[in-house]
Amino acid sequence: MTLSNAHERHLAEHHCERQIRRFALLSDAGHYEELVSLFTLDGSFARPSDPEHPIKGRESILKSFQNRPRRLTRHVVSNVVVDLVNPNEAHAISYIVLYRGTTGAFSGPAQMAPLVGGFRDNLVRVDDTWLFKSRRGSLVNWDDGAV
Repeated sequence: MTLSNAHERHLAEHHCERQIRRFALLSDAGHYEELVSLFTLDGSFARPSDPEHPIKGRESILKSFQNRPRRLTRHVVSNVVVDLVNPNEAHAISYIVLYRGTTGAFSGPAQMAPLVGGFRDNLVRVDDTWLFKSRRGSLVNWDDGAV
């Protein structure tokens, strides 16, 4: 692929955006083994609630998801922008709103306030599949609105 080929560029951007959306779906479904397959073997993940402490490596990322208390979540992903750095590397930014609850339905009394934040991603192409090299979340700082 060359960066000057518009069709190939759009296809690569689409694949990266799809991985970002798949991450949210797999997280909400509790399919953590499949979720970690979206990362390179040495990939890193920093939760939006703890952006300064990234978890490194697929096995560690998997354990961090498996050790979380079970809860109902729905990630709403928007404003995804992917920029190709070269034919095998991309940077992306996306916004998220996380709805979560501790009961079986969002209408229950234990519903929690939604969280607003986003992700900054570095993706790399490995064997024609785009994978997260790093995924760093953050929550909105209401003082400056930055993600």
